[in-house]
Amino acid sequence: MIVAQFPVTFLASTVNCFGRFCTRDTNSEAIVAETISSPVIRQWIADFVAETLRTDTLEQVVSRLDNAIIARIPELADRDMRRDLAASTRAHAFEVLSTLTQDNADYPIPAEAHAFARTIAHRGYDLRVLLRIYHVGQEAVIDYMSDVIDQRRLPQDIERSVLIRLFDRSTRWVSTCVETLTDTYMTERERGLRAELNQRSEIVRALLDGSELDIESASTRLGYRLGGRHLALVLWTDEDPVALARTDGPGDIADALDRVVGRCATALGSSSVLTVPSGSRALWAWLAVGDDTVALPAEEWPVEAPVRVAVGISAAHLPGFGRSHREAVAARQVAERAHTALPRVVDYREVEVAYLTGLDEGAMRALIARELGVLAAPDTHSARLRETLHAYLRARRSPDAAAKTLGVHKNTVRYRLQRIEELLGHPVDQPGPRLEIALDCVAVYGVSG
Repeated sequence: MIVAQFPVTFLASTVNCFGRFCTRDTNSEAIVAETISSPVIRQWIADFVAETLRTDTLEQVVSRLDNAIIARIPELADRDMRRDLAASTRAHAFEVLSTLTQDNADYPIPAEAHAFARTIAHRGYDLRVLLRIYHVGQEAVIDYMSDVIDQRRLPQDIERSVLIRLFDRSTRWVSTCVETLTDTYMTERERGLRAELNQRSEIVRALLDGSELDIESASTRLGYRLGGRHLALVLWTDEDPVALARTDGPGDIADALDRVVGRCATALGSSSVLTVPSGSRALWAWLAVGDDTVALPAEEWPVEAPVRVAVGISAAHLPGFGRSHREAVAARQVAERAHTALPRVVDYREVEVAYLTGLDEGAMRALIARELGVLAAPDTHSARLRETLHAYLRARRSPDAAAKTLGVHKNTVRYRLQRIEELLGHPVDQPGPRLEIALDCVAVYGVSG
């Protein structure tokens, strides 16, 4: 779409250079064909081409065009960029001038132009820089030719014909260049991004595997300080990509996951983020946090459906980098095994007991059966009693606090606790931590395997 629109844009910006020579009711294609049919005009163009292709004249033209481009696009001002620009402009000028008197308007894109497009990609400049170079370049060519014609005081018919001929050829030239070199730029950009991503992934995996790496060198290559404090996240979605795009705006799943990471970093006040894709619908991330960074409650994380996030515990330096990540991975495993949907953000601290106990499924089920007895039944009434007991134990055995958590009256909690003690056959304050561990596991994994 961009390529198709460029000739119109160029026409609007450059027609003032020679519009006074064209009438409104003139057929442009007929005029273009007429410009080269006259022997006088053909000879003038041939002489101009021969003169301009002389080394000294060509270098002056290249310098003028490049100066005009750099004045409008300052990113090209450094020595290396200017050198590559000059090589591209010189090669383009030779190709365009060589075909100016010919009926064939096909322009081979010189190797120097492809090299310059790749240089722009290597520098990390946006595609718009490349497109603007050719936009400004065409304007500079028209300005140059207008000055040449004015200095030579050509007859108006020759002046008009030469400008129209030049405008037609330069528009075709720019359209061809933009279309072809956009492909060159994108190919190189994607190759560079893939190489950068592969390097980042290799370093991260080496760190997670415990390989000995120079921390300063690895930090530089990652663009992320490994010597600080880290909070690891694992982001993923199991839902339809169409639903993700509809919920989170345009872009693919990877873009949406990146946006969520950015929001989380902002919410925690983190200015440095490291991300590595771990699959087509999953992302690993580390946020640089301070020692005083306060963890967010699950409901305050800026995460919306269908993205889910597992959060580790913040820890310092290289050991903390790996440990926080392993905790985030563990929290995700719990979320994916849960019998009912856990919150969109799962904090490892909230599910640590369930994760560790759940590593041995048989032992965990035996613990649940032993500690809960008849309360491990799958009916609704038993589930309500388990929920009440769990809230009571987590509230440090406070009926009032448990009632607030459950949204019921404190007398309701006391009544249910009495019923629970009858079913268990002992006071709920008597058992040790195993009862709460069993309740933690049931809350996540359910009462049956």
